[in-house]
Amino acid sequence: MHKFFSSKNLVIFVVGLVLSVGLIGGTAAIRNNRATPTIIQVMGNEIVGLGNRIVDYPVTKISGLFSSSSNLMNTYHENNYLKAKVAKLSATETKNKVLSQENKELKQQLDLKKTLTGYNLINASVLTRTPSNWQQQLVINKGSLAGIEKDMSVIVDKGLVGRVIEVNKTNSKVELITDSGDSSSRFAVQVDGNNAPVDGLIIGYDNGKNELEMGNITSKDKIKKGAKVITSGLGGVTPKGLLVGTVTGVSGTADGLSEQINIKPAASTQSIDLVTVVGKE
Repeated sequence: MHKFFSSKNLVIFVVGLVLSVGLIGGTAAIRNNRATPTIIQVMGNEIVGLGNRIVDYPVTKISGLFSSSSNLMNTYHENNYLKAKVAKLSATETKNKVLSQENKELKQQLDLKKTLTGYNLINASVLTRTPSNWQQQLVINKGSLAGIEKDMSVIVDKGLVGRVIEVNKTNSKVELITDSGDSSSRFAVQVDGNNAPVDGLIIGYDNGKNELEMGNITSKDKIKKGAKVITSGLGGVTPKGLLVGTVTGVSGTADGLSEQINIKPAASTQSIDLVTVVGKE
């Protein structure tokens, strides 16, 4: 643009414009004079057309430049708009998945109330979890203000996962059944034998096999694999009948009598978001 409007080019442009106007007038006069040779009219028209093209060329280029810039800006804004839409859809999809999972867990927790109608059930969310593998504990968002007391059992949809060991006004600490610390609680459990129920205690947890270990067995009756293990209710701390897991193997004496029972937990303690605390009847 700067080169086009330099002094030299500007003079040429003005002279061309004047000549074009003069030729237009002259051509009109010649056209009125029938004696004028036709060749002069043709040459005049060609020169006028050439002058018009010289004038129109830079105007057309400038218009095209502005049109291209406008299209580029429109494309830029449209691209940003579509990116924002995609990000919003992705966030909505993630939120929907989280809500769907929470809804599923809440439904499962509500189903517990149908089987534990004689108990006070308090639903709670998990706030934090201890990072240690051997000391497995949770902190939940309900405490004494919600009616939670020490030694209450904690379950999820599939079975027992722990017990409340510390209560504050707005939160509580839960010791998981898989806690293998020396000071961890011992759950009184029961499994069906060939002749009668066999009582014992959860005495440990094998992290590698993901199996609970039942010891202090009160009977030498034989135990079958696949038998269900439940809480016995002995000691009056844990309600009777809460599912603990199923028998995967039995360590016994030479005569086949039970000494230690290995149990696959009914509920996974690896990923817990919602729990139900079982209060007193």
